[in-house]
Amino acid sequence: MTADAAVVGTGPNGLAAGVTLARAGLTVELYEKADTIGGGLRTTPLFDRDVSHDICSAVHPMAAASAFFRHFDLPARGVRLVQPDIPYAHPLPGGRAAAAWRSIARTADHLGADGPRWARLMGPLATRSSALVDLMLSSHRAVPRDPVAPLLLAPRVLAHATSRTPFTTEPARALLTGVAAHAVGTLPSVASAAVAMLLAHTAHSSGWPLPEGGSVRIADAMAADITAHGGIFHTGHHVRDLAELGDVPLVLLDVGPRELLALAGQRLPARYRRALHRYRYGPGAAKADFLVNAPIPWTDPLVGQAGTVHLGGTRADIVRQENAAVAGERVEDPFVLVVDPAVTDPSRAAGGRRPVWAYAHVPHGDTRDPVDLIRRRIEEYAPGFTDTVIASRGLSAARFETYNPNYVGGDIAAGAMTLRQALARPTARWDPYTTPLPGVYLCSASTPPGPSVHGMCGYLAALSALRRHHGIRIAPDLSPDGRTPPMPARGDVRPSAPRNGR
Repeated sequence: MTADAAVVGTGPNGLAAGVTLARAGLTVELYEKADTIGGGLRTTPLFDRDVSHDICSAVHPMAAASAFFRHFDLPARGVRLVQPDIPYAHPLPGGRAAAAWRSIARTADHLGADGPRWARLMGPLATRSSALVDLMLSSHRAVPRDPVAPLLLAPRVLAHATSRTPFTTEPARALLTGVAAHAVGTLPSVASAAVAMLLAHTAHSSGWPLPEGGSVRIADAMAADITAHGGIFHTGHHVRDLAELGDVPLVLLDVGPRELLALAGQRLPARYRRALHRYRYGPGAAKADFLVNAPIPWTDPLVGQAGTVHLGGTRADIVRQENAAVAGERVEDPFVLVVDPAVTDPSRAAGGRRPVWAYAHVPHGDTRDPVDLIRRRIEEYAPGFTDTVIASRGLSAARFETYNPNYVGGDIAAGAMTLRQALARPTARWDPYTTPLPGVYLCSASTPPGPSVHGMCGYLAALSALRRHHGIRIAPDLSPDGRTPPMPARGDVRPSAPRNGR
């Protein structure tokens, strides 16, 4: 019997698409090249069987904030999202550090002279956080459900999209610039300022949590729901051509433009193929995993309380580092993100050993093993860190593509985060999830709203497919107990009870 739909790729978006289609009553089969599902949500032991490492993503602001996950309700499914009191911190030269607490007032007090400016910047955004997140994590085609959200967002993005920052002190400047660097692109820019507003304000609202036990808990919860609604997984199955899927009427692809070209080949019109070839990729990320025997010995103990640590120095330093990566230039002091998961989730430590997760932003396709590069950067702000390291493993930007073909050249954003590619991702189409092939949709981070573990690319692509092929204009209920919060994901889709008793 032919399934109603096939999903190729089981990263967060492929799983979100599978959840949505299965909840709508379709029979769904999911195909995964690797032996395990999850993509960027994999967690596994690397050096010690009792200590697990997050292979790609570790901290999940969007899993706590996005419309898909708010409706899916991870906590109700047994996934505990553990919140650090200090979502992120930023060590500065000379032993100082800046930090962002969940509390805006406490953060403002910590930032001194720039504290009132921080409160005025973040306070209104945090107050309307759900509406703002829904605006930014949308297809960018629907009318905002809260007309105030874009009015709050636009002037703040523009104010921080140029080299003239409203902040007057280095701690506040560096603190926000470190968040903007999550865009992995040109600094400053409209795209990086938008990322800064999104991520920085959620630190004060829904938070920057870590799933207790590791990122795999999110993937496991989504897979369990798919299976409970009749979905079937095929792991270790590399789909190389769409023809392998047979006569399945709907195909959702959690792949990037390059993989789509490989899967579809000459079936795609020449004009669309050319557009996909023009799709731009950004700088790379190089990953290091460390097994250590003690917490990271930060010079400022405040940093040791943070869930995420940004290593970049001053605002000027971060701008130089990020723009060098965009230009393809190697630097010896790249921007680095560090997470010691056991700070927030003590269950991640065992037998006096604990994982440390770290990324460096490097040029596209950089072949350097990042272990020593990242170790030295941590050592600058945490003397003695090297002495705590028991084992380590590096994954260069070039090798990241082997781990996940969507990460071309190590680009974990699955495409350069520019203003144009935010709106026309991967090509200029009114419905960005459709392709010229009937019944074939894209649902990867190469579609709006782009990267991060939010599930919205898969969710919105599935809604588009349901609307176009089944006339379903009501979003299926995703909640575990059948309740339906008012969570429209598009202007023409509203939530409802599940179909067919599901």
